[in-house]
Amino acid sequence: MKAVTMLRRKSDFFVFLDNVLSVKTEVEEQKDEEHTPSPFEEYVQNLLQMKMTSTDQFDNLEKHTQWGIEFVEKYTKFVKERSEIEVSYAKQIRNLSKKYQPKKNSKEEEESKYTFCRAFLMTLNELNDYAGQHEVIAENLTSQIITELSRYLQELKSERKSYFHDGRKAQQHIESSWKQLESCKRRFERDCKEADRAQQYFEKMDADINVTKADVEKARQQAQMRHQMASDSKSDYASYLQKFNQEQHDHYFSVIPTIFQKLQEMEEKRIERVSVCMKTFADVDRQVLPIVGKCLDGMTNAAEAIEPTTDSKQVVESYKSGFEPPGDVEFEDYGMAMKRTASENSLSNTREAKEKPSSKSKGKLWPFIKNKNKGSGPEDFSHLPPEQRRKKLQGKIDELNKDIQKEMDQRDALTKMKDVYVKNPQMGDPASVDPRLSEIGQNIEKLQLEVQKFEGWLAEVEERMPSKSDTHRRSVVFETQNSTTVSNNCAQDRESPDGSYTEEQNSETQVKANINPPTTTPEFDDEFDDEEVLPTIGTCKALYPFEGHNEGTISVAEGELLYVIEEDKGDGWTRVRRNEDEEGYVPTSYVEVLLETNAKGAMTYI
Repeated sequence: MKAVTMLRRKSDFFVFLDNVLSVKTEVEEQKDEEHTPSPFEEYVQNLLQMKMTSTDQFDNLEKHTQWGIEFVEKYTKFVKERSEIEVSYAKQIRNLSKKYQPKKNSKEEEESKYTFCRAFLMTLNELNDYAGQHEVIAENLTSQIITELSRYLQELKSERKSYFHDGRKAQQHIESSWKQLESCKRRFERDCKEADRAQQYFEKMDADINVTKADVEKARQQAQMRHQMASDSKSDYASYLQKFNQEQHDHYFSVIPTIFQKLQEMEEKRIERVSVCMKTFADVDRQVLPIVGKCLDGMTNAAEAIEPTTDSKQVVESYKSGFEPPGDVEFEDYGMAMKRTASENSLSNTREAKEKPSSKSKGKLWPFIKNKNKGSGPEDFSHLPPEQRRKKLQGKIDELNKDIQKEMDQRDALTKMKDVYVKNPQMGDPASVDPRLSEIGQNIEKLQLEVQKFEGWLAEVEERMPSKSDTHRRSVVFETQNSTTVSNNCAQDRESPDGSYTEEQNSETQVKANINPPTTTPEFDDEFDDEEVLPTIGTCKALYPFEGHNEGTISVAEGELLYVIEEDKGDGWTRVRRNEDEEGYVPTSYVEVLLETNAKGAMTYI
């Protein structure tokens, strides 16, 4: 009985071993079947391929948009260099125009009476305006293109970064969802296999008559639990698969296309902005063409205004001597010294009024006499021909009258300053001005004596001028002399419209200058109330603060800009205006004055 039981147990072991081997074989066969891709696996592979394709498109777009930004930066740099070239060119043109401008009190200034010299000066002025247009081009390029593109580049970079950030975020989200789907799928697959194995084990245990009922019940419960786990995994997998498919559909048909559409619109705007800037680049030049054309027209008009005949007549007028041609040479016998008949108004006759001529001076032909005293000569210019001497004397008188006028202006300014000191002793001592006033009065007397001396020589020359030459001289209108008078008390009173000299008017002017010097100056408040509004002649900037407590002064702050209405007359005070109601005097040393050389009328206050 005991031996039979042992044989039965051995047979049960072999049966169990056969069952295990059969289950293992079935599992291996199932694994072999799994090597063939199922439709689901093919679908997953397609998804992976689409995922890789989407990533590649983002990389391509990222490279292209970065290249677009670099192109905008390159174009901005190009426009900036063009602007720098325009500024440099304008600067060189201005320096060239300034270099050839006539210097003050030079020979070139005297040459401006010729039409070709005036044409050249006008050409230089037009060239200066022409340079200004190139500066306008540079300013417009900077304000309309460079500044705008620089600001747009910052916006473009920020917008591009935002779009690619959204794209990367969406890509990471779909990848995360895909990983969770794969996890659910693997769990479902594992639970299914476990359930199958548990079911097979239960069936074999149930078929085995040698297994106890408790073991069979335990195997059955294990199989049921595995089936329930597989069912739950299946539900989770199906639910998440549905969710993933929806997210994937939204990703590839909504989210990604929207981002790509925004990138496309951004790229189109960038291209359109570059197009607008290129058009502006051409329009900036086109806008200044009318003014450039006017500058060139001005140069052309200046060239057409050149009058060779007028210039040649000007040369004749400048070097006209006033002599009459010498008479015919008389026929003399060989036995007698040759004697030439000289004109009554020749150079030798002119000197007869002062000294007796030598025998050598009578025999010279005046047109061929060389001036050995070029650049220097007697004070009365007696070494010059009558006409040239008259012009030199007249010019000398004009210079002296200018000096007299300057001295009188200084005297007026000092007188005004003295009155200020008298009314406001804390500002200065009135007696300190008297020495300077006395010195100026002596200078005026000396200059007036000089004027009388030169006027006497001028009257002498005009009396000796020949009638023929005088008639020709009076036929010429000296407009340039009439337009350069110093003041109403100077050269304008001595010249008639035809350029002749009048002694009586000049004497009357001198008497007026001596009899009516400005002795008193009205108070500042009276000047502001009674005088008409003075035009501005320039601007000034306050270098230091000035309180201006005294009457007639005005307080200013450091760095304040004011209008100049009366420059310093030598008294150390400059009259300025802040607005239409506030004006007064400030110390000249407290301000930096910029006078306008061509100021005409009052400036408009803003």
